[in-house]
Amino acid sequence: MKVLLLAGGLGSRLGEETILKPKPMVEIGGYPILWHIMKIYSYHGFNDFVILTGYKSHIIKDYFVNYYQRYSDLTVDMRTNTVSIHQTRQEPWKVTLLYTGKDTLTAGRIQRAQEFIGNEAFMLTYGDGVADIDIPALLKAHKQSGKLCTITAYQPEGKYGALSIDENGTISNFSEKPKNGGAWINAGFMICEPAIFNYFPKDADQIMFECEPLFNLSKHGQLHAYKHTGFWHPMDMLKDKNDLNAMWNQRRAPWKIWEG
Repeated sequence: MKVLLLAGGLGSRLGEETILKPKPMVEIGGYPILWHIMKIYSYHGFNDFVILTGYKSHIIKDYFVNYYQRYSDLTVDMRTNTVSIHQTRQEPWKVTLLYTGKDTLTAGRIQRAQEFIGNEAFMLTYGDGVADIDIPALLKAHKQSGKLCTITAYQPEGKYGALSIDENGTISNFSEKPKNGGAWINAGFMICEPAIFNYFPKDADQIMFECEPLFNLSKHGQLHAYKHTGFWHPMDMLKDKNDLNAMWNQRRAPWKIWEG
């Protein structure tokens, strides 16, 4: 099953750092947050990634093209113009990098990946949040629901958009950013059936996936919630970045479920 990662946004609320790099490449513990997210999926055996790039996409492409050199011991012999790699980190990843436009909104980015997905279910998340989520349990819940889309729901202290969830786990309403606190919010880590594209307009470039497609899916009873009660943390603000770095540096990062 492919994992789509939305990695095309600007991330302007992170200050000067995102002037130089896209938000998913902002580092936590010396590694881009995008790497952390991929390690979460890879731990559970999902290694086929489609990264939907936009703003400063070349930085993400350069990172993966030069991945082995970046994390390897090597000798550069300038006399013979050769590079010898002594030890390298191996990742079982297949990474497809799609440029989906600098100003394309989230629904448009996902729509542009449709030909790479084919007629198969796929996973989808944002390139700016980490969690100690049980991906196999999420997948099982999605299959049991029979819905077209399952969203990981999380209940923070407030400030994010809310999901209305009935006793069967069906999302009856999707509201982007209500003012009430304590609501269940969309934490990403989604699973989608290919039929969700029937809920996209023909040209979705200027449509937010979180608005029209998810709203319509909820109105048709096709949106399911997987309630995650463990750790989840986005990287929206500079404080979030600092908090995540502190957790990593103090070796108390709950999302680090992999060894090494």
